[in-house]
Amino acid sequence: MREHPLRFLTSGWPLRCWAFLFAGLLLGLVVLVSLAALIVFGALFSVVGVGLVMLTAITVFGLPVAGVERRRLRLVEPVPPPDPHGPLEGAGARSWLRTRLRERATWRELGYAVVLAVFFTGANAGLVALLGMSLMLLATPVVVWALAPETVMIIPGQAIPGPVAALPFSAVGLLGLVLSAYGAGLFAAVQVKTAFFLLAPRDEPSRSHVIELTRSRIRLADAFEAERRRIERDLHDGAQQQLVALTMTLGLAEMEMGERDSPAGELVSRARREARQALDELRRLVRGIYPQVLTDHGLAAAVEEVAQGHPLPVTVDIDLPHRLPGMVETTAYFTVTEALANAAKHSGASQVAVVGEYRDDRLILLITDDGHGGADPARGTGLSGLADRMAILKGRLVVSSPRGGPTRLRVEVPCSG
Repeated sequence: MREHPLRFLTSGWPLRCWAFLFAGLLLGLVVLVSLAALIVFGALFSVVGVGLVMLTAITVFGLPVAGVERRRLRLVEPVPPPDPHGPLEGAGARSWLRTRLRERATWRELGYAVVLAVFFTGANAGLVALLGMSLMLLATPVVVWALAPETVMIIPGQAIPGPVAALPFSAVGLLGLVLSAYGAGLFAAVQVKTAFFLLAPRDEPSRSHVIELTRSRIRLADAFEAERRRIERDLHDGAQQQLVALTMTLGLAEMEMGERDSPAGELVSRARREARQALDELRRLVRGIYPQVLTDHGLAAAVEEVAQGHPLPVTVDIDLPHRLPGMVETTAYFTVTEALANAAKHSGASQVAVVGEYRDDRLILLITDDGHGGADPARGTGLSGLADRMAILKGRLVVSSPRGGPTRLRVEVPCSG
């Protein structure tokens, strides 16, 4: 419109702008009535509790309005502002509401809903009224011809004698139509700018910095896993073999001493038993650092091995179509082991179930125990550590642990890079 004002009039843009404003008028009226109803009825019924729910709904009222507005913007803007909110699959109503209220985008969207209802609705109504009046004036000769002369009065008390006499009104209507087209284009641009200002994500300048921080965090996690495997290998090939050799040497010494009952023989037997205990403890430590079965056979087999040695009965049902990336398997394995350890220490459960599946390029695990519930990250039960482990791969940990149980941990880990 700024570069080619005459070409703008003959293009399809005026029709698109008029459709945009008309849709905005309808949406604004719906938003205005809905906001007014929520405020009025929320205040009236707040004493019985229902009103509090209505008043709470006002705080997130901008979310659906912003979703509809992004679709309406496609009439004049091919690429509308993206949704600044992340997905919250599996979260309960309270968790969803708490998360959304902490996001600044939620309040900006509420502000946009108020601006749309109060300001844009009135302006859109004025421009739509100008368009309607201009079309009526433009069609005056046809109306006069269809209804016969001297029956159509635009000015009170003065009839239009014929279609030719109505041509000046058509000229005024044509001028109003041109003004309406330019006004619709200008005001549509104002609404688009306002929408991008209030509805677009505000963290775009720091996104590259966040991506680099995420990459560096994953590099640190990879380095940590590599160091853990090196320690496991050194213990397996170094200290463990030396303890095996020591146990064999003490056994030979015990055989050489024979059946003689002496203090030295008793000390050698005791040293051999302690060496065996140290070897068993070292083997358990090595398996805890990084289980070899996880490398050889995958996540399902590794969790099965942990379940067999767990003090509580643990049922495992993990159905995976193929091996997952190493980082995903490692993160999921240690998350499951930590959850099982928490269940044994804190839950008072009699049994635990671990269910896993691969869906939509995500590993989903559900760990459930029948304990007394009440798991709280603030009490140091390890849930914060599990959430931090999930955050490395942009995974999600959803905990449901009401008083009286059961406790459910839902783990979602993306399997793509």
